[in-house]
Order: sequence, then structure tokens, then C-alpha cells
Amino acid sequence: MVAMANFFDSAAENRRNSYLLMLAVFIIAFAALYGFSLIFFGNSVLGLALGIVLSAIYVAVAYYASSSIVLSLCGAREAGKGEFPYLVNVVEGLSLAAGVPTPKIYIVDDPAPNAFAVGTSADKSSVAFTTGLLSSLSRAELEGVAAHEISHIKNLDSRMATLAVVMVGFVAILSEIGLRSMFWGGRGGSTRGRGGGLFALVGLLIIVLAPFAAQLVRLALSRQREYLADATGAQLTRYPEGLASALEKIGKLGSKVQRASDATAPLYFASPISGLQLLSTHPPIEERVKRLRSM
Repeated sequence: MVAMANFFDSAAENRRNSYLLMLAVFIIAFAALYGFSLIFFGNSVLGLALGIVLSAIYVAVAYYASSSIVLSLCGAREAGKGEFPYLVNVVEGLSLAAGVPTPKIYIVDDPAPNAFAVGTSADKSSVAFTTGLLSSLSRAELEGVAAHEISHIKNLDSRMATLAVVMVGFVAILSEIGLRSMFWGGRGGSTRGRGGGLFALVGLLIIVLAPFAAQLVRLALSRQREYLADATGAQLTRYPEGLASALEKIGKLGSKVQRASDATAPLYFASPISGLQLLSTHPPIEERVKRLRSM
């Protein structure tokens, strides 16, 4: 009963933290939009309203096209019929236990052991596993990793991660356009010649700081969702050691995937790129293992 309480407590805590961080991403995106509006339209309600409408269209298109884009960027191919029957069996069983539709299964031909889930809803999701992961883990370890990825689908992490990536990308685009306008064209749009210098300066300050703030929040959000998926995955298999052992093995073998990028890194089971921990998309493997073994 104590272990079960730990599962639910860990999941609830990480959900709360994740929602707060996601709210912060939206606030930063709105601030960037407001700064962009100040540069191009001054303190104009009409300009801000137009920016909101155009931004909503961009975010919607990018969001719903994201899954196919991610799978293509990662070099994932759909698993052939009968190619990995034991993997199909594991994914189907865990999906049934989690109460979600069985996701499509993809394979990434890469020697590094890793995996990821992607999708904007539970019934439109996919899970991908590298050939390195399939060849290096035991069945119990593979079940732990698969449970983690299916937990991302169950918890709607893939949707949240996709939305976060789109919003952060949106902030970066606004910042790039605003900065180019300020430094190459003098001052943006309708702020010229009508005392809009102060508005432009405030807008410039916002769009300079917003991308950095958005990226830091996105990374923190990604780390929280990894803890949540670990807790939910352990609850799903009732065997935290399988997932803990998989993490330890992957930590020793290395999880750097050749076709991973900053944009796709938050989706992976273990960090597929190297970098400072503050700028990492994942918590330290040692801390994840410690939490799992305390459940």
C-alpha cells in the first residue's frame, strides 16, 4: 500500500508542476506576441488582436502536422508485419493495461538504446524504439521502457510536449523577425514617426528575453514529464526495478541518437544529445533510478 501511495503521490506532484510550467510557456508566448506588437504597431489593440489571430492559425497548423514531421526527422519507419512480434506483444499488453488504444509501432535504425512517443491524442499516437534498445535490453527492461512511453500517451505528455515545442518555436520566430526589423530597418512598422520609440524599446526587451525564458521553462517541463512517466510506468508494470535497470543500462551504453536534435530531444526516453544539466531535456539518470527504487 505504501508503494502504491508513492506511485500516485509522485504522479500527482509532477502533474501539478507540469501544468504550472505549461502555463508559464503560454504567458511567455503571449508576452513575446505583445512585444512584437509594440514594435510593429505601437500600443495598438488592433495590432495585438491581429497578431493573436495569425498566431493561432500558425500554432494549429504546426501542432496537427507535428507527428508526421517528428517521425520523419527521426528517421523512423513503421515496424514490418511480423518483424518484432515480442515488441508488438509488449506494447499491446501494456496499452490494454493502461486503457489506451495500441499506438503504431515504429523502428529507428540506430545503435544507441532509446525510444520516444509522439501524438496529439491517445488514438493518434505512435511509439518508436531504436534497434539498439531492442538488442540490448531484457524483456523486463523493455517492458519498463515501453510502459514509460505508453504512460506519456496516457498522461497526454506527447500532446503537451508537442504544444510546448510549437509555442517555443513560435516565440523564437517572433523574436527573430522583431530583431531583424529593429536592427536592419530601424524601427518596426507603424511605430515610426509617432512617438513609438518607447513602445519599440519595451518590445525589443521582451522579444530578446522571451526565447531564453521559454526554452528554460520548456526544459523544466520536459524533466517534470519524465518523472511523471517514470512513476506512471512503474505503476503500470508494478515492477519499478525493470525500468530502473533499463535506465542504468542505457546510462552505461550511452543514449546519443544520430538524428536527434534540440527540437526532438524532449520526446526521447533518455537524453539523445549531450549538454549541461540546466539545459538538459531530461533529469539525471541517477535521480530517476533513485526515485524508482524508493517506490
